[in-house]
Amino acid sequence: MLRIAFLLLVLANAGYYLWNHGQLQALGLAPPSQTEPERLGQQVRPEALSLLSVDNAPAPSSSTPGTAPASPAAPATPAAPAAPAAPAGGEEPAAPARPEKAAGQPTSCLVATGIEDRHAEALRRGLIAQVASDQWDLSSTHQPGRWMVYMGKFPDAEFLERKRAELRARKIDFDRAGGALEPGLSLGRFSSEEAATRELTNVARQGVRTARVVQERPDITLYTLRLPQATPALRSQVESMGGKAFEGKPFRPC
Repeated sequence: MLRIAFLLLVLANAGYYLWNHGQLQALGLAPPSQTEPERLGQQVRPEALSLLSVDNAPAPSSSTPGTAPASPAAPATPAAPAAPAAPAGGEEPAAPARPEKAAGQPTSCLVATGIEDRHAEALRRGLIAQVASDQWDLSSTHQPGRWMVYMGKFPDAEFLERKRAELRARKIDFDRAGGALEPGLSLGRFSSEEAATRELTNVARQGVRTARVVQERPDITLYTLRLPQATPALRSQVESMGGKAFEGKPFRPC
């Protein structure tokens, strides 16, 4: 059965090949011809087609006095917007210059970081109102809170040194507490109060009884202002606008 099917397939392919190549044209079996003159017979109104070159195109005829020139038939095109009228004397009107892009002033990329959330919104409103949007970028960075297993405050340096010696004897790591928590010692800093509480339990098992958990830093959002092409005039304008936002946070090169 498979041999018969294979033989029929071979015969069918051979017959298609002979038909497609015009070998059966004598029997009246042939595909439609795609050569001349059959293609010419498929044209639609060929007499309406004419070719023109630039050299033999008809030149526009000049109009005689008192007669209006004939308008060639052409699709209507929208009128171009009228140019602004020039002032008296033929001088072109000068485009208004932005103060922050004044000609001849050097530019540099400046950035101020650590702007607090309480000052950022007022600064943003001032920038939107007075400075072009492509001249500044104010982005935010969220800093999560931080918790500490803390010992202190100690009354004096001698007491502090005695606590350090006790921690070394118990092989417990420690560090300076820093900032307003001095004089004191940090037994670890953590991103959550729960993690700090677990560490407090661990050091209590090692004999440390006077440590406690304190929040070293609350959750805060700080902002960074970037002026990609700042002129001295723009820098002065933004610093005056920001006021307290830039206290202790001066601009520096990007």
